[in-house]
Parts: sequence; C-alpha cells; structure tokens
Amino acid sequence: MTVEVLNESSAVVDEREMVALAGFVMDRMGMHPQAELSIACVEPHEIAVLHVEWLDEPGPTDVMSFPMDELRPGEPGGPLVEGVLGDVVLCPAVAAAQAQAAGHSTGHELRILLAHGILHLLGYDHAEPEDEAEMFGLQRSLVAEFEAQAGRGDV
Repeated sequence: MTVEVLNESSAVVDEREMVALAGFVMDRMGMHPQAELSIACVEPHEIAVLHVEWLDEPGPTDVMSFPMDELRPGEPGGPLVEGVLGDVVLCPAVAAAQAQAAGHSTGHELRILLAHGILHLLGYDHAEPEDEAEMFGLQRSLVAEFEAQAGRGDV
C-alpha cells in the first residue's frame, strides 16, 4: 500500500507510525496491496476552512475524509480493487485538546482519528445509532490491535 503523510502543522507527529497504522487498517479491511492513501496534518485555521467549505459547519474539527475512488472493504476470498482510497486530513491541535479532555495521549487520539478517517473513506458512517456503534466499535478494535502489536503504552 502506498501511504503518504504531509505534516503542514506545527505539531510533531510520528509520520512512520501513521503510515504503519494506515497500512494496518487498510490490510485488516481487505484493501488491495496497491491501494493509495494520503494523510495531511494541518493547523486549526486550515481545517476550519475545509470544514465550512465541505460540510458547511463553522470552526475547526479533528478529522475530515475525502474519498477518491469510492473503494469499499474487501471480502475474504473476493477480488481486491486497486485504486486511490482518498485523503484524510487531521488537525493535531484539536486532537491534543480532545486527548487532554479524554485523559489519554495525543498519539492515541491521532491513532483513533486516523482509523476513523480511513473508515469514512471506506463508506462507514455514524449518522444512525446502529451505524455509530458499528463504526466506533470497529475503530476501537483496530486501534487496540495495532497498539498491542506495536507495543504502544502511551494510551
């Protein structure tokens, strides 16, 4: 899988970990080995502009997803579709504030948000309670499994 990270924020982010997590999530979701994903980390004012432009909602947000080829999770034993999954835009400053409020590390919050953004690219949503339960449960299990395998103790 091809995963590119562009950190345009002033925050220090672990780009290698982001690539590893994205590859892990994409693999677990049955994506083609040649699938492509772009991750951008931006400042609050930059994501606020995107938030208004694309969702007509004011203020900065934590993560936004922009699908490209509308790829969906692969089925076990089924054909894998090659293509560009899309872009995930993260705001580390918003993530840091949310992490502090939740009582865990910014790194853990960024892992949650990246998994969340990738799931949105794969067609998951949380508009309805049952969809929210499915999506948030899946993102929790993916992040927990990744953190366990990576030996992350900074939750």
